[in-house]
Amino acid sequence: MRRMIIAAVLGISLPFTTPAATEELTTVTMTTITEWKAVFGKVEARNNVPARSRIGGTLTEITVSEGTDVTEGQQIGTIYDAKLALQLDSIVAQVDALQSQLENAQTELTRGEDLLKRGVTTVQRLDALRTQVDVLTSQIESIEAEKRVIEQRAAEGAVLAPISGRVLTVPVTTGSVLMPGEVVSMIGGGGFYLRLAVPERHAAFLREGADIQIGEDGSTQTGKLAKVYPQIQNGRVIADVEMSELGSGFVDARVLVRLPVGETSALLVPADLVVTRMGLDFVTVKEGEHGTLRAIVPGEHHVIDGKSMIEVLSGLSEGENVTLTKDVAYTPAKDHGNDGH
Repeated sequence: MRRMIIAAVLGISLPFTTPAATEELTTVTMTTITEWKAVFGKVEARNNVPARSRIGGTLTEITVSEGTDVTEGQQIGTIYDAKLALQLDSIVAQVDALQSQLENAQTELTRGEDLLKRGVTTVQRLDALRTQVDVLTSQIESIEAEKRVIEQRAAEGAVLAPISGRVLTVPVTTGSVLMPGEVVSMIGGGGFYLRLAVPERHAAFLREGADIQIGEDGSTQTGKLAKVYPQIQNGRVIADVEMSELGSGFVDARVLVRLPVGETSALLVPADLVVTRMGLDFVTVKEGEHGTLRAIVPGEHHVIDGKSMIEVLSGLSEGENVTLTKDVAYTPAKDHGNDGH
């Protein structure tokens, strides 16, 4: 046993004769593999639009809270301005007064027309009465238009959602006094995506449309690198990643993302062909009719076309054939050499 351990450490191969049964051989070749960089992305809404107050006044009602889903044009709050109600009462009183004057003027005009027929009054007097009726009618129309303006301003006390989406923040409460243009709530909509901040040394390897791995091992999803922004901020490149089923339960949540940042060549062998004994890793190299147990130095695990592969740092050379290790007795043999790469 001790001789076997020393032989493996020194790179000495241990041969054995394989059974005559047909074996599947795997030829070791240089394979181009993608280098991945693990970063954290942040879930963000594509559009963050504030729902603002259109008039000043007191917020008398707020119907949403953080996390509420809203549709475009939905009323989410009500602002009341007492001055508008007083102005509206004043306008109504003015309309009533002018309406009374108009009725009196129309009566005078009708009487003047009768007097003119009998020759008691003059045409000039009748024209003056007719002009007075027209002036009062125009004044009433002007006041009515002003009334509609005030009613519209009062109607703008309804705070509406500018887009469909989810309410992110509500910085005010019922009873708050607001000025025109103040934010009542912030709404995120237009879909959700991942925003990344990647160290600038990897900027040259980022390509729009590249596949991105999202999530931890075992629950990995695939997304697309949708956009790479040209401006570098604080030594980092900003990029956006899109995916079909991105959860929007928590905006600004951090998600693990793996980005392709380069390519390299390596010798890969299937993971099921590597055995570990006494802390050392071995593969069986087929040489003619015999299989030789060869100690290797393994590297990282990779998944190529859905198959688990192990990178070999030393112990194998390109073009050698490896096969499944058989459970047989091993005997020391002469040194076959260790052609590391």
